[in-house]
Amino acid sequence: MAIQLERHLFTLEEYERMVEAGVFDEDARVELIRGEIADMAPINFPHEACVARLNTLFVTRTVGKAYVWPQSNSLRIPPSYSRPQPDLTLLEWREDLYALEPPLVKEMLLVVEVSDTTLRSDRNVKGPLYAEAGISEYWIINLQDDVIELYADPVEGAYRRTAKAKRGETITLLTLPDLLKDDVEVSYILGLKVAGS
Repeated sequence: MAIQLERHLFTLEEYERMVEAGVFDEDARVELIRGEIADMAPINFPHEACVARLNTLFVTRTVGKAYVWPQSNSLRIPPSYSRPQPDLTLLEWREDLYALEPPLVKEMLLVVEVSDTTLRSDRNVKGPLYAEAGISEYWIINLQDDVIELYADPVEGAYRRTAKAKRGETITLLTLPDLLKDDVEVSYILGLKVAGS
């Protein structure tokens, strides 16, 4: 006879108390996804370089219009007991620069995941999580396939609009096309193409 083990799902409040109490090592890379504490994949150099390019791009293009919430800053998504740490989030501009309280889901304009080893999870776990929360736009910088996957217009837990952009093309925010001033070159985000790859 097989014994079914019960799992304990953590609420946001329980998880945050654990963080404040120092339960996790200060170098631990963990996030709360649907009540479960998940280890995050190690970050390699192509991933780090891509996040740096994205940060530079959004900081220079959106100053005074939106606020860049960089890698390692988490997002609180209360209904799903989740506190993911995407690679970059673009938030509505707030004069306090989010010093007084964390961003609300309705203030999250764009969430970006840079994906190499985590592609399946970024599509099948985080994508639906962000869509269910009502985050208007989600990008996956797919380093495996050398494309950018664009998701927008969340309805009933799924994004209705999807597209892929490849080198040589340009993109903009689907839901807020005027925010970035100009279209963005996909090749800039993906970085230099290494010969032979």
